[in-house]
Amino acid sequence: MRLPQALLLLIAPLLALAGDDGGITGPTTSPEAAGYNCDPSKCKLPKCNCASADPPGGLSPNDVPMFVVFTADDAVQSYTLDSVNQFLAHRKNPNGCAIKMTYYTSLNYTNYTLVTDWYVAGNEIADHTMTHVGDPPKNEVQGNLIALNALAGIPLSSIQGFRAPFLNYSVNTLKLLAESGFTYDSSASASIPVTDPNTDAYWPYTLDNGMANDCLQVEGSCKGQPVLPGFWEIPMYAFFDNLGVAGPHLMDPWLDNPNGGSKPNDSATLEYMKNTFTAHYNAKRQPIGLYTHPIHLSTTYPGVNAPKSTIDMINQFLDWAQNQQNVWIVSSEQLLAWVQNPVPVSQLDSFEPLKCATPQIDSSVKICNGMPDHEAGLLSHCAFDDFPFYTCYGCPEIQPTVGNPNPKQQVPDGQQARMRLPSNCTTAFWDPIGGKCTCSSDQCKFNDQSRPIGPNGANLTGGGTGGGAAGSSASPTGTYVPFNGASFSGFSFGAGSLTAAAVAAFGALVGAWTVL
Repeated sequence: MRLPQALLLLIAPLLALAGDDGGITGPTTSPEAAGYNCDPSKCKLPKCNCASADPPGGLSPNDVPMFVVFTADDAVQSYTLDSVNQFLAHRKNPNGCAIKMTYYTSLNYTNYTLVTDWYVAGNEIADHTMTHVGDPPKNEVQGNLIALNALAGIPLSSIQGFRAPFLNYSVNTLKLLAESGFTYDSSASASIPVTDPNTDAYWPYTLDNGMANDCLQVEGSCKGQPVLPGFWEIPMYAFFDNLGVAGPHLMDPWLDNPNGGSKPNDSATLEYMKNTFTAHYNAKRQPIGLYTHPIHLSTTYPGVNAPKSTIDMINQFLDWAQNQQNVWIVSSEQLLAWVQNPVPVSQLDSFEPLKCATPQIDSSVKICNGMPDHEAGLLSHCAFDDFPFYTCYGCPEIQPTVGNPNPKQQVPDGQQARMRLPSNCTTAFWDPIGGKCTCSSDQCKFNDQSRPIGPNGANLTGGGTGGGAAGSSASPTGTYVPFNGASFSGFSFGAGSLTAAAVAAFGALVGAWTVL
């Protein structure tokens, strides 16, 4: 399905504007603006942590893994997962586990069944509001939770994190998140290089003593405010080009013009990404992050011509990073799990949040569980005019809105309503058609796919980087792989349904708005 040329031309300026989402131009805080004070003898892990450039738990930097946090923002569609997978699908962490990442999900133009699949495959699903609005009101934040739970089967207890659209948040946003039971926010910028004595590249910290980032931008924050005990901030760590503190690059850095230039330059971007990574690695091992809007680098999104050179450059950076010792590509929740309970690299072999396990379910079972071979033929096509989607939890009578995030369910003649995920079952084992949990807590079976790294061999490099030496470029993945290598073509949507590819193409015009 191809869009008319006129519509494709209309998309182009929208995508150009989208590149401004999440950019910074200089320091967003200073020691004077922060006025931050925290007593580490009173603020102790796992529930409290001071904002500090030093590793948590008193560990020496040499005993600390180097974390690369990979995140994506906005709608989840086949073309956005194609984009993510061309960087992650062929990679392994040092323990042999496939890479996990965080998807900060907004619901406009999202295909719910792909959210289910991505979550069951081990990735983190987090909140990015329903309709992608900055400084969001309560119904935008909590409505997203309700819809993700109702239509994608994501356990409410698993949605721990939030990122503000446009990174536009306020003190009220942070208070709302804490009151709503979120564990963390990841909207604040770390905007001063680690080589600067006034760096704000802090390890994740709690707001028991207020914010320490973005003090020059967020009114009413810092100088001890807001006080939100046990609520975490995971800063977003900027890259810096040759201009140093005057040349920060935060989200989608490959879209920026490096070194004060007039256009993007893949070679210059790769150079400053490596330099910033090395500075973190040689300093206090503060994490670094690749914070992406996948649409910009999709090769399957109508009207987007993602430069192959840029895709290759990002893969080259990740290849190079994974050839350094003790480098782990992780989700936000994996990073936070380690910060809350930090262990040295010699003990990572037994650190559960970095392990990987596949749900073990009889291959003959047909069940809506986020594993395509099991749910083939069971998905419902919700054919709304502005954007259709698929779900295994029953189509709503009307499209979810901020005012009504969980509308009454459509129930076709002769069928029963699909049952929503209860709090005492997990997505992979819940049968919304039969309305039952197929296991109990002591019967759920998982196959641990982690390889031992041993107390004396934890300093391994990652794998699956294309097989070349450091600096080699891995081949991009062409098509979204929904779960552990299963082919997307294995989906069966039933007679009369559009294919997922058609859904993606239909949404190409309106979907561009979700990143603005």
